[in-house]
Amino acid sequence: METMKIVEANPFFFPYHGGIERRMHVTSKRFAKMGHDVTVLTSQLPGTPLEEETEDGYRIVRLPSRFFNIYNPPYVITKKVTEKLNELSPDIVNYNYRWAPSFDGGVAKYTGTKVFTYHNMWGEGIGIQGFFSEINDNLYRKKLNTYDHIVAITDCVRNDLIKRGCDGNKITTIDNCLEEFPEISDKEDDFILSLGRLVSTKGLPYLIEAMKNVNQKLILCGKGPEQKKLERLIKKYNLQDKVEIKGWVEEDEKIRLMSTCKFFVMPSIFEAYGLAALEAISYGKPIICTDVDGLPGNVKDAGYYVKPKDSEGLANAINNLLNDREKRIELSENAIKVSRAFTWDQQMVKTETLYKSIIDSKIC
Repeated sequence: METMKIVEANPFFFPYHGGIERRMHVTSKRFAKMGHDVTVLTSQLPGTPLEEETEDGYRIVRLPSRFFNIYNPPYVITKKVTEKLNELSPDIVNYNYRWAPSFDGGVAKYTGTKVFTYHNMWGEGIGIQGFFSEINDNLYRKKLNTYDHIVAITDCVRNDLIKRGCDGNKITTIDNCLEEFPEISDKEDDFILSLGRLVSTKGLPYLIEAMKNVNQKLILCGKGPEQKKLERLIKKYNLQDKVEIKGWVEEDEKIRLMSTCKFFVMPSIFEAYGLAALEAISYGKPIICTDVDGLPGNVKDAGYYVKPKDSEGLANAINNLLNDREKRIELSENAIKVSRAFTWDQQMVKTETLYKSIIDSKIC
C-alpha cells in the first residue's frame, strides 16, 4: 500500500488552537504533501462550515455538536461519530482525546484500524479536577484496548502507560517538533515571560507568589479559567506594577515577546511535553521549569529545574539567572541545539512507517 487514507479525529480543531490541534494540523498537512488522503474529523465549532477543503491539502469534516463552557476547552457532545467514520472508510484513524465521552465512545466503537495518540499524563489535574481526571482515565483504560497501537508524545508518557499495564510493544514515542525555527535575537528587554493556558495544572499561583521576592517584571500570556484567581493573587501581594497578564496575544506580539524576554518561566505541576517550552527555547531563550513529567527529557540542558509548587525555589532560580548573564548566554546556546534536535521531517517518516506497518499487520 503506497497511499493511505487517514482520518485525524478530535473533538476540537481550528479555529480552536491548542497543542493537540497544532500537532494535528502539522501532521495532516505533511501527510497530504506526502501524497496521502487526509481528513480531520471534529465537532462543529460555532461559525464553522460542516466541511471544507484546506489550502494545505487536507479536508475538514465537522459534526453538529453542543458545547458547554465549563472549562478550557469546553465540554462537548457530538453524535454519529462511529457512523461518520464508517462512511469515510479510512485505512487508519488516529484519535487524540479522552475527555469527551460521546466522541471517545464513538471512536472506540469503530471497528476499523485505529491508533490513539496520548498527549497528557494519566490523571492530570489539580484538586477536584485531578480526582475526576483519574476516574476518567481509569474508565478510558478499557477503551484503549480497542486500539491497535498507542502513540506517546514523550518517553515519559510511554513509560507511565507501561507502568499502568499497557503493552510496551504496542506503544511508540513520536515527539512533538516545531515546524519552523525563528530567527535568533540577542536582544534582552527588561522582563521575563510565561506563556500558556491559564489553568491550574500550569502552577502559575506559585510563580506569582515567587514574584514577591523578585525585582523584575513578569508578563503572563494566555487565557483560561484561572485568570480571575491570578488577578486576585496579584492584587493580594500588591504586584500590580510587577506582574502583567496580557491574555491572548496576536502572533506578531507573541513573537516579539519570545524574542526579547530575558528568559521563560514554566512552573507546571503536570506537563507531558510542554510545547510552549519547546517554542521558548527555539528562540534561544533559557527556561526555568519544574522537573515534572516530560519537561526534563525535552528541555534537557537548556534551563534550570525546580520542584513543583515551590515558590521559594522559583524565586531563587529566577534571581540566580537574572544575576548571571554568562549563564543565560550558555543556556541560550544549549536551547538552540536542543530545540533543533528533532524535526517533523524525521518524525513524519517514523509516523508513516508506523501507520503502514499497523495497516499491513491487520491485512495479514
